[in-house]
Amino acid sequence: MTILLCILTGVLIIVVISLAVKLNKRSRQLVYIHQKLGGILGEGTYERLLVFSSDAQIRLLLGDINELLDYAHRTGARYANQEKEIRNMLSNISHDLKTPLTVVMGYSETLLHSSSLTDQEREVMIRKIQDKAQEVLRLIHSFFDLAKLESGDIELALTRVNLSELCRVKMLSFYEMLTNQGLQVELSIPEGDLFVTGNVDALDRVLDNLITNAMRYGAEGKVLGLLLEQPNSGEVMLQIWDRGKGIPEREHDRVFERMYTLEDSRNRLYHGSGLGLTITKRLVERMGGRIELRSVPYERTSFTISLKSR
Repeated sequence: MTILLCILTGVLIIVVISLAVKLNKRSRQLVYIHQKLGGILGEGTYERLLVFSSDAQIRLLLGDINELLDYAHRTGARYANQEKEIRNMLSNISHDLKTPLTVVMGYSETLLHSSSLTDQEREVMIRKIQDKAQEVLRLIHSFFDLAKLESGDIELALTRVNLSELCRVKMLSFYEMLTNQGLQVELSIPEGDLFVTGNVDALDRVLDNLITNAMRYGAEGKVLGLLLEQPNSGEVMLQIWDRGKGIPEREHDRVFERMYTLEDSRNRLYHGSGLGLTITKRLVERMGGRIELRSVPYERTSFTISLKSR
């Protein structure tokens, strides 16, 4: 009996020692995790917690912590990118507002202080002031439209829209402007009407933006095309394309960013606010669609929109 008691006592002592060793090891690991996590958060590094442990609960905790670190880093990167975009946007808006306002101030001062101007000269200056004022107004409207879209303040009522008819009417409205610019128009619209789930006003704005963008940057190709088709029963595809100078591949991921413009877009020929494509993408997404860019310079640059058929 005494021998059995001694054996049991020995086993209990071994178990207690083993548990104490495990608890001590877990305690050291938890202290290390605490210190390492504090260092990562304090220094803002992109390290991860690496602890070799046979403890399943410790491994589970480490996995959860690393997932939280990944999420925090992704959120921080998005925030930093948004801050950079906002700074660039404010800088570009300041530039785009300053240029026409400087012209307005110059002409208005001339009108106020010059008594030798003829009536014809005054009329020319007044018209230029009006044009520049409208340019400023368009930019401000674009900026606030984008802000409303991104904040969710604009509600888009989705209905059944005849996209075929909308495309015909839109291209007809641009036809004189396109031909005056020396652009050949190529239309490919099926005889039967194609209907999509969308918003008429939003689609009208999307077409305006894409056609204007193709005229502005693709005029060298001397052709602008519109392709409308239904590749499958669930989708309708709309494509605006040109054969102009295109967009470099390195820029493809940036064309839908706020205030993005090509390097030469600051000259008079290519001047634009940089908000059109951003607004276009937001509107397409709000209608449950998607937009893609493909560009081979002087061969074909296309913006393709896919919407749900209805």
